[in-house]
Amino acid sequence: MFDSDILIHTKVMTRHIEMLDALFKHATEGIVVVDKAGAIVMLNPKAKELFGYTDLDLIGKKIETLIPQRFAGNHVHYRDHYLEAPRARGMGHLMDLFARRFDGSEFPVEVSLSPFKTSDGEFVVSFVIDITERKKQENRIREANLEIQKLNAELEERVEQRTRELAEAVKKVEDSQEEVIRALKKEKELNNMKSQFVTIASHEFRTPLATILSSASLIGRYGTTEEEEKRQKHVKRIKSAVTNLTEILNDFLSIGKLEEGRVHSIPVQVELEAFCKNLIDEIQGLCKEKQQIHLQYGGNTEVWLDKQLLRNILFNLLSNGIKYSDAGKNIVLKIKAEAGSVEMEVIDEGIGIPEKDHPNVFDRFFRAHNAGATQGTGLGLNIVKDYVTLMGGNVTFSSETGKGTTFFVRLPNVMPAQVKMD
Repeated sequence: MFDSDILIHTKVMTRHIEMLDALFKHATEGIVVVDKAGAIVMLNPKAKELFGYTDLDLIGKKIETLIPQRFAGNHVHYRDHYLEAPRARGMGHLMDLFARRFDGSEFPVEVSLSPFKTSDGEFVVSFVIDITERKKQENRIREANLEIQKLNAELEERVEQRTRELAEAVKKVEDSQEEVIRALKKEKELNNMKSQFVTIASHEFRTPLATILSSASLIGRYGTTEEEEKRQKHVKRIKSAVTNLTEILNDFLSIGKLEEGRVHSIPVQVELEAFCKNLIDEIQGLCKEKQQIHLQYGGNTEVWLDKQLLRNILFNLLSNGIKYSDAGKNIVLKIKAEAGSVEMEVIDEGIGIPEKDHPNVFDRFFRAHNAGATQGTGLGLNIVKDYVTLMGGNVTFSSETGKGTTFFVRLPNVMPAQVKMD
């Protein structure tokens, strides 16, 4: 009975050995067994095939023989460290591992380690898999991903470019629409201006023309010397009416030139005090009975300003002061001429401007609500504002109903560059 048990046990052991031998020889992975010193003691056929060695070439050699030279030095340290506390694990986590063949060529591998003991000592079995095809596939996938990323980048760039082009096209359309809207608005303003011109012209021209006609008719009736005073009275009325008509026409001509961009500021050297005195003498004939225009001048006598624009500005402001002030009231023109600027004030004691009308004073065709029957086109102050702006200055005012109005004009006093160069 004892002999039969031994026989059975022997058969079982033999079968196990044969099976292990078959597994070792026919395994699809390379198997390399090393001892504690790192020497190769055994390798299976697959390992020999992978590395291109024979048993005689490798048995007894260090495992570093199968590792590329650039890694072999560090591998000794890693091996010794592993053998101090061996355990089953994969090798080179998150690293690319390479093995070296007999001919010196390299190939990527995946390695797992498993320690074991026998009566002969401690050993480590390494399972080696050639992952060349996997790496090729990964590289192909990586290259494909890079190509996809490149295509995506190109597509995004094209989309951005198309988006920019679309935005530019939309903006051009919007600009065109705005241009059309501006043109229509301008056309509407011009049409409104024409309508207002017809209305104002028909109203404002009628009174002076009627005055001229009636005075001219009456003058013909006064034939004797004794009636000279009456003739002169009607001559004065005719002159005043003609002056009013001239003012109206000048206002409309100025607006036309401004609209067409034909008005420019060309500063010249002006003896300002003499200029103002001459202008006051010229406009004095418009004054009502006992009205006086007073000049208060201070500072430099010579300045650099556009004479024609300055004349129109002061003429409009002074004539307004005369027009909207009662007989016997004073109008004051104050001038302060300094090196960099000229400050002017036109002060009257007239009817003033209602506070509710202040925001619209410089609007075209606007007339204050208390202007009543006083002749005017509503263009004078709008022209003043435009002329002052053309000269690089600014105009403001203060006013109180029944107490008069003061207009403040500030203009730059600068010699033109061309004159300086000359």
